[in-house]
Amino acid sequence: MRVLVVNAGSSSLKLDLLGVDDETLAHTDIERWDGDPAHAGLTEFVRGLHDVDAVGHRVVHGGDRYTKATRIDAGVVDAIRAFASLAPLHQPRAIAAIDAVRTLLPEVPAVACFDTAFHATMPPEAATYALPAEWNERFGLRRYGFHGLSHAWASRRAAELTARPIEDLRIVTAHLGAGASLCAVAGGRSVATTMGFTPLEGVVMATRAGDVDPGLVLWLVTDGGMDAAAVTAGLEHGAGLLGLSGTSGDMRDVLHAADAGDDRAALAYRVWCHRLRAAVAGMAAAMNGLDVLVFTGGIGEHSRRARTDACAGLTFLGVRLDPDANEATAGDGRIGAKTADVETLVVTAREDRQIAGEVRTTLAS
Repeated sequence: MRVLVVNAGSSSLKLDLLGVDDETLAHTDIERWDGDPAHAGLTEFVRGLHDVDAVGHRVVHGGDRYTKATRIDAGVVDAIRAFASLAPLHQPRAIAAIDAVRTLLPEVPAVACFDTAFHATMPPEAATYALPAEWNERFGLRRYGFHGLSHAWASRRAAELTARPIEDLRIVTAHLGAGASLCAVAGGRSVATTMGFTPLEGVVMATRAGDVDPGLVLWLVTDGGMDAAAVTAGLEHGAGLLGLSGTSGDMRDVLHAADAGDDRAALAYRVWCHRLRAAVAGMAAAMNGLDVLVFTGGIGEHSRRARTDACAGLTFLGVRLDPDANEATAGDGRIGAKTADVETLVVTAREDRQIAGEVRTTLAS
């Protein structure tokens, strides 16, 4: 089955046609996509494809309604639209992409693959906020988690690279990019993750703050004179590496500035590492131990220094890197010391392959 994978981000659109063996037959990136379904680049690319058997759409939020990939119909689109307030940057773009491709390929079956679905297996103690039960029930408040397609692929690939059954492994997958989250994968199932009700929770990100005392947020509104819109904008777009460094949310820029003697950038990087190490330990605790640590995402795959500094504080868990392997790796590979108790890997993020697999499984059932 040849699958067109449509990955609509908050400001970009990626399209990949994968063949029967998941080889990439065609690819395009549309930067600064504003959700226009008639965008020339989108229209020309899709019209130029041949023999598309199915379409798979990445959808960030499926709420508590969608716990697996689902064939798209009018009701599914309406439900995705209803979750827009939980992912306001991504959900409208996903709907626009669904509408656009459905217009261009009206006879081709389409499947929605949800980033939240992988985390539906989290036990209640991991998914439940300690809020008044009435609030949780009334508003559907819970920890949903995100980056599920990436975490699912990384954990599956980790089992392949270690030649061990995924059912026997306790894996921490660290998806580190502009957005970042960690997941505890026990026996192939998500049992804990760092993001929560929205993608704001968890580790430090490019422009997002990660974990913040909710009392601090309330203080900013009640005593700091800020309104909710300004606080939201700050937490989403002005915090994280960018906010701390005052330089950039891009890890490469932060490290360059830190090496040039910029104290704010150096502090931003230390805070990023500190929170990351604590999160790895927390995920390991959720599984009563750790067998494999996986780095994926833009920073996880490409920043050897970030991997080195993160792992330097995790020796108590049995994590130790092989410096030569860490320096030499390009693409998927082992970077842990051979004598370490924990296997440490780099895995290239392949959400497209995860989506294609979910599409095939959904349409075959």
